[in-house]
Amino acid sequence: MDISFQNKRVLVTGAGQGIGRELVKALVRYGAEVIALSRTKEHLDTLCQEVNVTPVCVDLSDWDTAREAVRKIGPVDCLVNNAAVALLDPFLKAKPEDFDKSFAVNVKAVLNVSQVVAESMIQRGKGGTIVNLSSQASQAALADHAIYCASKAAVDQLSKVMALELGPHNIRVNCVNPTVVMTEMGKIGWSKPEKASTMLSKIPMGRFAEPEDVVNAVIFLLSSKSDMINGICVPIDGGFLAC
Repeated sequence: MDISFQNKRVLVTGAGQGIGRELVKALVRYGAEVIALSRTKEHLDTLCQEVNVTPVCVDLSDWDTAREAVRKIGPVDCLVNNAAVALLDPFLKAKPEDFDKSFAVNVKAVLNVSQVVAESMIQRGKGGTIVNLSSQASQAALADHAIYCASKAAVDQLSKVMALELGPHNIRVNCVNPTVVMTEMGKIGWSKPEKASTMLSKIPMGRFAEPEDVVNAVIFLLSSKSDMINGICVPIDGGFLAC
């Protein structure tokens, strides 16, 4: 399948590491002009040494500062809301500050960045595509993930409303919902067999996702090859949610 992002400007949040970083590099290979947004300057510095991107360093939990930073980026054709935090505790020990931070980054920032980008897309009259990174945790209860599960469920529903309201402007909005992904952080968190085995036993494919599994799905949903796909959540989970 021939996919190209030549002459396309793509904004990726949470671009400094993990899935976001691999996505940025893939988009550059496909010819996109990429704006890489992260709150960590060191991650952006090393990313810029690998590929030619426009770095934007901002904390998305700061509504006004983030909004102004995204406005300064100018028009984009595609947006990937990838930035997220995972603060885990048993339900009875969940902290209000963790709830506030999780929803500020995982949900509120998606609303904020998408509003700015979508308004610009509507003004230009050329449409666009938005992909939001959700999780299998939006649809399956996971121990110690009460706040995270709730935030990602909110992302799913926010995305569907965005698809409903932005569709008439030729702006498509979709989600991808990965299982555990073997980023560097994922390898640290799920390298112990006693922890991994319980999750793996529920995945018919018998393995966790690799970053490229998620990147490939996002690339497809951003591209013109998915022009009639709008308002869906795509599990990248090896069948976890089918069980």
